[in-house]
Amino acid sequence: MDFSEDQIHRYARHILLKEVGGVGQEKLLKAKVLLIGAGGLGSPLLLYLAAAGVGTIGVIDDDTVDLSNLQRQIAHTTDRIGMAKVLSAGRAATAINPDIRVVEYKARLTPENIAALIKDYDLVADGSDNFPTRFLVNDACFFAKKTLVSAAVLRFDGQLATFKPHAGGPCYRCLYPEAPPPGEVPSCDQAGILGAVAGVMGTLQATEVLKEILGIGDTMAGRLLIYDALSAAFRTVKVKPDPECSLCSPNATFKDLRHHRA
Repeated sequence: MDFSEDQIHRYARHILLKEVGGVGQEKLLKAKVLLIGAGGLGSPLLLYLAAAGVGTIGVIDDDTVDLSNLQRQIAHTTDRIGMAKVLSAGRAATAINPDIRVVEYKARLTPENIAALIKDYDLVADGSDNFPTRFLVNDACFFAKKTLVSAAVLRFDGQLATFKPHAGGPCYRCLYPEAPPPGEVPSCDQAGILGAVAGVMGTLQATEVLKEILGIGDTMAGRLLIYDALSAAFRTVKVKPDPECSLCSPNATFKDLRHHRA
């Protein structure tokens, strides 16, 4: 594609990178990424993908901006309290880069709507804050053969992984076969979160999304990155496909999303 003068200037630092260049920037501009959630993880993820020139970014969230969100959800501002998060997020992203298109879905993700939502996107990035949604997103991405970049945060800790079972890697259920019993793992609303930790993990998530689009570097598929902010330490754990996985193993018991509708 031919870049405009403004685009050449805007993306100059990308184009200088031999691993990206004009060809890579074209890939970013043509890419379509769906973000699950416009909160603590989704905010930095969205802003960096927009700044990078990812051409189409879908955002699904059914919540509105609350004062308590602003400690970590940096896509939103005080004057947008009460506004739908997807609308606020769209304004923030296009303010950074009017080159891109943000598709806003003010809705709750469900087994009934997820397949239609993800089918037109190249990649899905999950920044949700609850286990049922994470499992739903994982399962839908598996059946649609979509790469999933997932992150999670709580208190002073974060986790990040990429799931590509369609390329021989593990899925989220290989790591966590089942959701913990309700109440066993507190939410950020219950346990708290250091705001900047969400920024660290959302930015790492954006980096992995960009790497997957560009096809550069080492994928996080088959690895789990664990961040401990209090000790300023990162460690990586290998994750292999589970031969007994209920979703992606040869003897899988889940054949579609009906188990989410029970």
